[in-house]
Amino acid sequence: MRIFLFLLLFLHISFAETYITKNSYSELLYSNPRGVGCNKCHGEFGEGRVIAKYKHKEQNIELVAPRINNISKEKFVKALKNSKSVMPNYPLTPEEIDSLYHFLNSQK
Repeated sequence: MRIFLFLLLFLHISFAETYITKNSYSELLYSNPRGVGCNKCHGEFGEGRVIAKYKHKEQNIELVAPRINNISKEKFVKALKNSKSVMPNYPLTPEEIDSLYHFLNSQK
């Protein structure tokens, strides 16, 4: 249902850009770019957070998603295009990347 609403909103934006603000679109994209929102790991505003805690060989380990609302656009784009480790690879357009970066910078 969420994906359907997102697609409907995206199509609506394509035909009538004046009905939704750039900030609203950016926030929606951040919370659900392709099924799993950035906010699930990086926090509601890109502040970063602990994703999981576990024990390995008697050591407590935390899997941490870094803060992303304070990085350069170059580093942000590079992380999205060359994701490694547990970061999912999202097929985002340049416009979507710009919108995500805009959202994060508006949350500082």
